[in-house]
Amino acid sequence: MKNSSKQSVKMDMLHGSLFDKMLMFAMPLAACSILQQLFNSVGTAVVGRFASSEALAAVGSNSSVIALMVTLFSGISLGSNVVIANYIGQNDMKRIPRVVHTAVSLALLSGVFLLILGQFVAHPILLLMGAPKDIIHLATLYLRIYFLGMPFFMLYDFGASILRSIGDTRRPMYALIVSGVVNVILNLLFVVVFHMGVAGAGLATVGANATSAVQILYFLTHEELPIRLSFKSLTIDRDAVSKILKIGVPAGLQGMVFSLANVCIQSGINSFGAGGIAGSAVELNYEYFAYYLVNAFAQTVVTFTGQNYGAKDEGRCKKIFRLGMLCSVISCGILSTIFVVFRTFFIGLFTSDPSVYHYAQLRFLIVLTFECLTSSYEISGGCLRGFGRSMTPAILTVFGSCVLRLIWLATVCNWFHDYKLLMAIYPISWVLTGTMVLVAYFRTRKKLFL
Repeated sequence: MKNSSKQSVKMDMLHGSLFDKMLMFAMPLAACSILQQLFNSVGTAVVGRFASSEALAAVGSNSSVIALMVTLFSGISLGSNVVIANYIGQNDMKRIPRVVHTAVSLALLSGVFLLILGQFVAHPILLLMGAPKDIIHLATLYLRIYFLGMPFFMLYDFGASILRSIGDTRRPMYALIVSGVVNVILNLLFVVVFHMGVAGAGLATVGANATSAVQILYFLTHEELPIRLSFKSLTIDRDAVSKILKIGVPAGLQGMVFSLANVCIQSGINSFGAGGIAGSAVELNYEYFAYYLVNAFAQTVVTFTGQNYGAKDEGRCKKIFRLGMLCSVISCGILSTIFVVFRTFFIGLFTSDPSVYHYAQLRFLIVLTFECLTSSYEISGGCLRGFGRSMTPAILTVFGSCVLRLIWLATVCNWFHDYKLLMAIYPISWVLTGTMVLVAYFRTRKKLFL
């Protein structure tokens, strides 16, 4: 692939060694997500320490609801990544600008839609989840404020996906570092100084999302061709939309159904009161840290496979899968082990409430210990999406992780009101889902490279 002064391709994924390039791509991605979660965790800790356990529970109870409402559109942003990566592999630069401008237009439309939707459904969905009466008003307030920042969130998400398609994972990371610092400062200002509680935490998140969106738009408008953004050229190109949605909608729907199952599990967690909710929220911070390593390598194999499949290079596609799986399992396993071994210290950063600590520790031992199992379906599913086969991992993950969890809730958890049994569904579903998606990956790869 040739580069000119007018073409921006940050990383050559089609030639040379893979391991170092995949690490260079994945590490900023992982650091990006971990830093974002770290800043969010600081905000959550500020609420827990300087507001109340009820405020902490109110913020924590919203994570699954937020994920449910944004994952469809985040999945669509992944579609733009794969489409651009395929065009790069085919050395077809002329079609990329329409994909870029269509993706940004979709980001704006989806962000405004979520902003409006969030105001109407916040209270009803929390009621359906069985949020305790002592926190539902706080949880509703936080959720409504949080969704005011959705246009900014989507602009960053789609913009970062565009940059990653050409191998640039550093500038999205830099944008999140700056916005994360803004998040912490605003949390301290609104919660500690102005005593605004959950409202302050929500406004801090909106401010941070706006900061990251402004930065990503600056990067894109000052980029070289073919991914330079011009607001005058924003469009909805039918061909680009079709290709983006073909990849993105199955991934997004998978995420939505996955999140729906987690919302149902959150309903089960809510039955254990504020202590169970807050304890689960504390552990989730560290669970996210470990999962983001898996997700970073999953996004890496999507882009690398997308380019190399576009170039019809079977050998490199196979090697991308092996390296992605190895790096994901090892990195996630190491970090999870550190969190579990030193869980007393890590839980203590958020709370000193014995009830909260009890539930947090249980989730550490039952869920976080086995977090690396998520690599089995995330890496294989990422490779399938790079092949343009997004529906297969979506269907299998919906069945293995979502349907099974709902059945577990309706049967086992309905018969036995036990927090440990509720948490056990996570590793069980990971084993089943991973097995199915791995089998699908090897079968699909064999057919594609006959």
